[in-house]
Amino acid sequence: MITKFSVLYVGFTELDNVGLGGTPPDERHLSNEQIVKAYDMSLDVAQHMDKLGFDTLWGAEHHFQREGYEVIPNLILWGTYLAARTERLKFGCAFNVSPIWHPIRMAEDFAMADILTDGRVVFGVGRGYQTREVETLGAPLLDQDANRELFEEQMEVIMKAFHEDSFSHHGKHYTIPAPQKFRGYEPTEVTLVPRPVHQPVEIWQAIASGRSIPFMAQNGIKGMITQNGDRLARQIFHTYQEEAAKAGRNLELGEDLCLGVAMSIAPTPEEAVEQVRPYHDEAYKWFAPFGFVRYVDEDGRPWGTPGAPARVPTIEEGVRQRAWLCGPPELVIRELKAYEAEFPGLDQVMFRWPEGMPAEQFKEQLSLFAEHVMPEFGKQG
Repeated sequence: MITKFSVLYVGFTELDNVGLGGTPPDERHLSNEQIVKAYDMSLDVAQHMDKLGFDTLWGAEHHFQREGYEVIPNLILWGTYLAARTERLKFGCAFNVSPIWHPIRMAEDFAMADILTDGRVVFGVGRGYQTREVETLGAPLLDQDANRELFEEQMEVIMKAFHEDSFSHHGKHYTIPAPQKFRGYEPTEVTLVPRPVHQPVEIWQAIASGRSIPFMAQNGIKGMITQNGDRLARQIFHTYQEEAAKAGRNLELGEDLCLGVAMSIAPTPEEAVEQVRPYHDEAYKWFAPFGFVRYVDEDGRPWGTPGAPARVPTIEEGVRQRAWLCGPPELVIRELKAYEAEFPGLDQVMFRWPEGMPAEQFKEQLSLFAEHVMPEFGKQG
């Protein structure tokens, strides 16, 4: 049953001239003064969400983003700051780009945030997808096998650090502790100081192609999908349930998963589509070249594969794929109830803050949702 509503904010700052015919993303080179406006924007929306009863504001870690679309390089620090300025809203890491971190440093930073915010920062990990940041910061990405191998070893280290009083690790990439003397002896184990106090630590990871699902299911990592068409979402939800069962975890369909969609509320579907069109188009101008159009064509082929479309989608296509819920509150309720009926274990739905949409406009959308849609679902929080 759906009881939690959250927001995905990838970290854009104020953007002008948005839309399909607007400024090309690669021509944006924003000043530092423009970029830092994103942090006040996120605080403004976080405080509004807090008052309305939303569950989590999820952010995305990225680096070198002078284009202005994703300008949060440290989600744990960001979430800790926002938690100090709000009452109950949680702040999710969607996702820490693990290959560019040392796993012990990531675990330590999260543990501090867990303690200082009383559990209001949610841990999330990802393998990365942008070469400019991952390769520049010293980790493999083009070599996907190397990237996966590094990530999986990092997760082994992090799991030990979170859950064991003391531990050691001897792998291809990390030897912990280092084989060196300390105060006259050679340590054989170390302790994460501090460790998170909210145990077991809830860990989230994005699901894109589905290749990561077996590893996630075996390790109890929860999965998030963002704006997949309903056919792809259905496929991923079933695969996750099946892989979890192989690992001895018997889950309801949709359990331990978060469904990410986008919404636009207006008196009619036509008005809802038009008011969000430029922000939809701006988002896909940036994300489509990365392969982030998670739709299928009439023959079931994922976009970007041979024979299927490979371009910026229209908002109308997003509506047909049920990735964008556009219309009056009754339509949004009907679509969410349909997802709830199909996926009885699903408890969290996450809405995208469309790229380039001003904070005031998005806050109005959140208010409409909280007033007209939330009461039709389970108790929030």
